[in-house]
Order: sequence, then C-alpha cells, then structure tokens
Amino acid sequence: MLEQYVYKQNKKMRLGYTTGSCAAAASKAAVWMLLNRQPVSYVNLKTPKGIPLNLEVLEAGFTEEEASCAIQKDAGDDPDVTNGRYIYASVRKTITPGIEIDGGAGVGRVTREGLDQPVGDAAINRVPRQMIREAVEEVCKSFGYEGGISVVISVPGGEELAKKTFNPRLGIEGGISILGTSGIVEPMSEEALIQTIRVDIKMQLARGQKDLILVPGNYGMDFLNEYDSTLLSRSVKYSNFLGEAIDASVEYGARGILLVGHIGKLVKLAGGIMNTHSRNADARMEILTAHAALLGADSKTAKALMGCVTTDEALDILKEKGLLEAVMACLMERMEFYVNHRSGGALTCGILTFSKKLGILGETKEVRNLLNELKEEKKKL
Repeated sequence: MLEQYVYKQNKKMRLGYTTGSCAAAASKAAVWMLLNRQPVSYVNLKTPKGIPLNLEVLEAGFTEEEASCAIQKDAGDDPDVTNGRYIYASVRKTITPGIEIDGGAGVGRVTREGLDQPVGDAAINRVPRQMIREAVEEVCKSFGYEGGISVVISVPGGEELAKKTFNPRLGIEGGISILGTSGIVEPMSEEALIQTIRVDIKMQLARGQKDLILVPGNYGMDFLNEYDSTLLSRSVKYSNFLGEAIDASVEYGARGILLVGHIGKLVKLAGGIMNTHSRNADARMEILTAHAALLGADSKTAKALMGCVTTDEALDILKEKGLLEAVMACLMERMEFYVNHRSGGALTCGILTFSKKLGILGETKEVRNLLNELKEEKKKL
C-alpha cells in the first residue's frame, strides 16, 4: 500500500499506482526470477513521477524457460474499476536481442487509428511500455544478460472490466488498457479524464472525418439519439471540460465542431465558463438574469429568475414573460463568441442547445451546415 496522500476538496485522499506501474513491477520481478532462478517476495520500482514503490510479488512461479508473477493494483482512494485486480507478467528468453512487449488475456487490442498504439497492437500505452522496457533492461544488465526477453502482460477478467470503461467506444477490444503517464494514481484525477477526451477526439479525426460533435454528457447523447441516431458514433463526450475539448479539436486538426448540450450546462458558456462543474462555477441564474434584464425584464422578474434553482424553472418564467426567444438568441451569440475566442477562430463552430421540457431552444448559424457536412462525411467513411 502506498502511504502518500493529497488533499482534494478539503479531503485527505490516498494515492495509488497505475496498471502501468503494476505491469512494469511484475515484469521486473519475473525477469529477476527467470535469470536468478530464485523466488522474490517484493520488487522496487521508481515511477516516472519520482515516487518509489515497494510492491508485493504475488503468485510467483518460474522454470528454466519461463517466469511469471502478479502485482495487485491499488488505486488508492480513486474509484477505479481495476482496483484490486492482479496484473500479470509472463517472461521468456528469446534469441533475438531486445525487449518484446505484448498483451495476453484481458488486455485489449487496438482496432482503430488515432490511439496511443498502432492498430493490431496490445493496448499497452507508451509510458507503461517504456517503464516495462526500462525495468527489464535494468535486471538484465545486473545479471550481464545480453539476449532478448519476451514480456506478455495479462489481466484475468479484463474483458468484462473493459465494458465499464471507454475502451469499447474508443475501439479497444478484448480487455482493458495498461495506462498511466506518471505511474501514480491521484484520486479523482481530472488529468486522466481529460486525456481520455483527447484520445477520443484524436481517434475520431484519425478516421478521416473533419468535423466533430461535442456533447457534455448523457442528456446530450439521449438528445442526439432521438434527433438523429447516426450522429452518435461521431460524438465525443467532454464531461465538464469544454475548454480542453476545444483545445484538442484545434490541436488535432478538426475543421469544425458542433456543440450539442442541455441548457443547464451550455448557459454557463455564455458567461465564458469553460469548466462547467458546479464546484468551479455556476452562474446559471446570474447569466440568465443579466440577459433578461438587458432585454427589458423588470426587477420583479429579475428577482424571480435569481431565485430559481433549475434552468427549467427559469425558462418557464422567461416564456411566461415573452422573453424566452430573445434571451436565447442573445445567449447563443455569446456562446459562439466564447467558443471562437477559445479556438482562436480556427474552427467552424455550431452550437445547439435544448431542454428536456421545451426541446430545441436555440442554434447558431453554422449548425445546419455542420449537420449537412457530418452527414456527407458519414457516407464517405
């Protein structure tokens, strides 16, 4: 167990270590047994973050030709689906010099371009591969072994676990990914989620499409499914990280983005808020009230809007006062302004917002063009 902590939202939370660290540590221990022909109980590993680990080696076994063992994943206080799972490494000597790394049972295979590894390769990402290679080379050097080593990483039950991850959506089939850029898991890591969003955007564009659909979450996905189910496969869920999704769209060469979301999320964009999580910013009622006041709402209406708990409640007031259409038009202009500002004008931007009660509330001028282009792209892919 890693006894290091961070504070998140004023809570003390324990760090863990990644599947990449587990795979590297298991590989190191297995090679040590293969070359030394003795069992090992613990293995040391220095993570890319600089935090050293001393991990228990489990289910160790070796013969003259092969050695294998497991390291148990510890996610700390992060709600990780792989927490507690055994990550196995099986190693063999090879005639060809060098370190060969592959995935076995429970480790996914890449089936789409644009991911961290080429199509057909095991979903063991670049940093974990480097960690495995360096750990194995360290042991080989200490024993003066100059031959090759084959390493196979496996995760029993990984195929079922993968159904709880983004892997099926990303085009990784047959198991989980071996991940981690720092070797350490920080609880409730925003970085990990942002990286997943970036990967999804990169993968979509690598398939040949030029335009993206960005959706905050399940409300947007449900709306798309009812609006045009063929658009679902073209969409990327960005959670609360709209700014980072726009940045990645520009970085990876998108031509345009169609932003589709519930007014409860997108109204914040009209105030320039790019991280829409409530702990970072709310301002929904402030934004709605300010726009209503600019368009003639009296003080009583403004006070009523500021007292609303939900955007649906506020929309009912605006509709009753005959202000809904004008307020939404003004909001759409501001949303478009902030997206264009964030992208530096590098993207064609369309924004469509809705409520579950009232349906489509507003759309910017490029929405129809982007929808047509997305449908044309669909035919070509």
